[in-house]
Amino acid sequence: MAFSLPELPYAYQALEPVIDARTMEIHHSKHHAAYTNNLNAALEGNTAASGLDIEGILSNISTYSPAIRNNGGGFYNHNLFWTILSAGSNADSNLPVIQAIEAELGGMDSFKTSFSQAATTRFGSGWAWLSVDGQGKLFVSSTPNQDNPLMDVVDQKGTPILGLDVWEHAYYLNYQNRRPDYIQSFFTIINWSEVNRRYLAAKGA
Repeated sequence: MAFSLPELPYAYQALEPVIDARTMEIHHSKHHAAYTNNLNAALEGNTAASGLDIEGILSNISTYSPAIRNNGGGFYNHNLFWTILSAGSNADSNLPVIQAIEAELGGMDSFKTSFSQAATTRFGSGWAWLSVDGQGKLFVSSTPNQDNPLMDVVDQKGTPILGLDVWEHAYYLNYQNRRPDYIQSFFTIINWSEVNRRYLAAKGA
C-alpha cells in the first residue's frame, strides 16, 4: 500500500500573514512530498507493514528502520498539521476540547504558556503537541525531529490532536530566528473544530 500526499484544505496563501504562501508551497509540495515519497521507498518489500495504516506503523516504530521512523513521522505529522490550521481561530467555549483544556490544563492561557514553552525549548528541529493519553486526559509535550506521541519510543505516549512544526523550514522565510513570534502567531490560526473532532475520536466518543 502506497501512501499519497494529501491536498491542502485551503490555498497556499490562505494563512497569510501568519504563514506566507511561499513557505506553505515549499513546506507542502517539497518537504511533505519528500517525506511521502521516501516513506513509500523505505516500505518497499517490508512485509511487516503490509496492510497497516500509518498509525499502525508508528505505534510499533521501534521495530522499523530509521528511514521509516523519520519519513513515517514526517508524513503523519504534516497530515495532521495542515488540518488543524485555518484562516481564523475559532475557540468556542462550548467545544468539549476547550472545556477539557479549562478543566485539565488550567485554562487556555495556561495551555498556551505550557505549549509555547514546549515549542520554544525544543532544541533544534521537532514538534510541540497537545495529545490525549491512555486515560483520556490531555497533556502537552514535545518531540525531536519527526517523532510524535503515537510512537513507542517517546516518553509520553498518546494520540496527538494538535501539533506545531518548529523545524526552521516551517517559519524561517517570514520569522527568521524569531521562533517565539511564530509560536504566538500560530494560536491565531488554530482550527479548533478539527482539534475537537480529533479529541472526541481519541476519547472514543
